[in-house]
Amino acid sequence: MDKTIPPGSLRGALTPPCSKSYAQRALACALLAEGRSELNHLGFCDDTRSALHCIETLGARTERCGDTLVVNGGLAPRNHTLQVGESGLASRLFTPIAALCDRPIRIEGTGTLLARPMEIMIEPLRRLGARINDCDGHLPIEVCGPLTGGETWIDGSVSSQFVTGLLLSLPLAPHDTTLHVSNPVSVPYIDITVDTATRFGIEIAHNGYEEFFLAGGQHYTPTSFDIEGDWSAAAMLLVAGATAGQVEVRNLSSLSKQADTAVCTALERAGAGLICEADRITALRRPLRAFEFDATHCPDLFPALAALAASAEGVSILHGTRRLVRKESDRAESIRTEFGKLGIEVDLSEEDTMLIHGGRIHGGRVSGCGDHRIAMSLAVAALRAEGPVTIEGAECVAKSYPEFFEELDKIRYQHE
Repeated sequence: MDKTIPPGSLRGALTPPCSKSYAQRALACALLAEGRSELNHLGFCDDTRSALHCIETLGARTERCGDTLVVNGGLAPRNHTLQVGESGLASRLFTPIAALCDRPIRIEGTGTLLARPMEIMIEPLRRLGARINDCDGHLPIEVCGPLTGGETWIDGSVSSQFVTGLLLSLPLAPHDTTLHVSNPVSVPYIDITVDTATRFGIEIAHNGYEEFFLAGGQHYTPTSFDIEGDWSAAAMLLVAGATAGQVEVRNLSSLSKQADTAVCTALERAGAGLICEADRITALRRPLRAFEFDATHCPDLFPALAALAASAEGVSILHGTRRLVRKESDRAESIRTEFGKLGIEVDLSEEDTMLIHGGRIHGGRVSGCGDHRIAMSLAVAALRAEGPVTIEGAECVAKSYPEFFEELDKIRYQHE
């Protein structure tokens, strides 16, 4: 689908969807907790639906009651094939959980996920007792457990998602486990994992995120779990407010463990107005200046920061581009190409660094690149463009924020 975004201004309040990082982890924990759990304020984007499908396939019984999902947990696979859709987290989270089972389970995905690397999972799982058949380091993968625990080593430089899968599955192994993680990245996402597991009664100890100690034979305790708003989605809305008017984003905690709370630091460095309250953040348009920011541990912020930098005067410097290659698209190249079509020069010549030359944003035709965050960032940039911007393949926003375009339209109050 094509979506045309005319230039204009925003003023109003929005509530982003629930955090899919918390939602997917809570769904996994509710599966592993034998008994009734309640997941409150749960919304459904494509990735969350993938996780829901996974827990139902692996034995959970679920019932929706308004914005609460009741999960009757218990690991008892109903099928030998697990469909994870296009969710990178679901693939790396539910593969170790499937490996707890003493039967072969095949993990299948779709779309761009089929090109994303999965080889980091194979040897660690084998060391922990699983048998693996893989497709040259990519999905589909067949696993057969049960995991027994022990000691293993993981390359943490690509993603923290597989670490999350092991941290949630191995407390159910019969023996204790020590995980050695080299060059850990995205450590705030590991904090979310530990926080979620703790709230379901699981103990995880670590030494600087490089060694994790997991006692075997633990049990997940059913619980009622409130899922907070998604800071990754909120970042787009806050940048929209900072560049095109005034946007209040509700159901947000500045004390959240989510990595993308760091967007507030970037907004302040760029000179945006920012009002922080107990459960909401408001971003206001001010003259914006170039800024420097290291997004190594919050790579999902890059597209939002690109839209912010495009509207700022001067050359902004963003570090951490090596984290962008294996996303839904090569995000560094997608930003360079698509923002270039709008007259914004993006320089990737420096290692692990992106230089964005802010200034006049042209109208034009761009591609969402099959990447939800790229499509949203282009829509935010379009608000400050000199003419309409048409985004091809805009439906990809459904992966994390299906109502994104409708939400922007709700608070648009004039065209400039």
